[in-house]
Amino acid sequence: MPGHIFPQSNFLTSIIEVQVNANSFVSKKGGKIRDHYRIGKLLGSGAFGEVRLCLHKETQSQRAVKVLRKNLLDPKEMEMLKNEIAILKDLDHPNIVKMFEFLEDDKRIYIVTEICKGGELFDEILNRSKFDENDAAIVMRQLLSAINYCHTKKIVHRDLKPENMLLEQDKDLEKIKIVDFGTSLMYDPSKKLEEKLGTAYYIAPEVIKKSYNEKCDLWSCGVIMYILISGEPPFNDPRADNEAIMKKVELGKYDLEHGVWKSVSKEAKDLIKKLLTYDPAERIGAEQALKHPWIADRASIHVDSQVAEQALGNFMNFRAD
Repeated sequence: MPGHIFPQSNFLTSIIEVQVNANSFVSKKGGKIRDHYRIGKLLGSGAFGEVRLCLHKETQSQRAVKVLRKNLLDPKEMEMLKNEIAILKDLDHPNIVKMFEFLEDDKRIYIVTEICKGGELFDEILNRSKFDENDAAIVMRQLLSAINYCHTKKIVHRDLKPENMLLEQDKDLEKIKIVDFGTSLMYDPSKKLEEKLGTAYYIAPEVIKKSYNEKCDLWSCGVIMYILISGEPPFNDPRADNEAIMKKVELGKYDLEHGVWKSVSKEAKDLIKKLLTYDPAERIGAEQALKHPWIADRASIHVDSQVAEQALGNFMNFRAD
């Protein structure tokens, strides 16, 4: 699958990303991490460091620590890290991964977070025999809740995608965690944003045009919802490269009539249309989306098992690209 349209070297896209609890934020401090934590097994590694299991000595709770080597970070990447932490220190939401603290010594930076042992949401969907509209509504409610919370604090995420949606160890769909705030930004509602970044499948057309606001996050939510229901992205190209996909995004045309969509509820289609409204000024906001009947009344949605099976088949093909 195509990746980011910003540099792949961004260390913030590694396995575990951070969120700072506003009530328990611990400032950067010196000292040895082993004074506070017992370091355990390797959970993953990337170009700039690794993620390890750790045990907090005082509480005996398991956490994850991302270890970043300073000599591998250029000034821009270091500035991005500082920006992310500055933003996340004010966030405290059940659907955003929590960071407990970060430490620093001469050679490394250590970011300690809660663990999302359930892995990526999409991987769990593939492992299930059934994933229907009810399940999709549960996921979307949590995603929209987290984004609404961010927007009330004048924070735009700018890179929402399924890879940034993780599960806790029990893999309960009611416990989605949003991660990776490396491209997030404090925004001024009176000013347009101009930096072109994101991931091709999920990027909003106005971001490609370099004139956008926080509504770009709602477009990404619409793409995610479309994939959750149908198993396919709304904007795709057989060549599966970023440029071709973004050309489809710029056109803004998508199908809600054929294949799986013949049996999808009218309420689901209506919300997708509102999220994928081309003009951001007319696009639904996160607060309004949370009140949409498809979200509010998800338990009453009639589910067609054949639709769910077909969508899962599409999903497997999409993930295999």
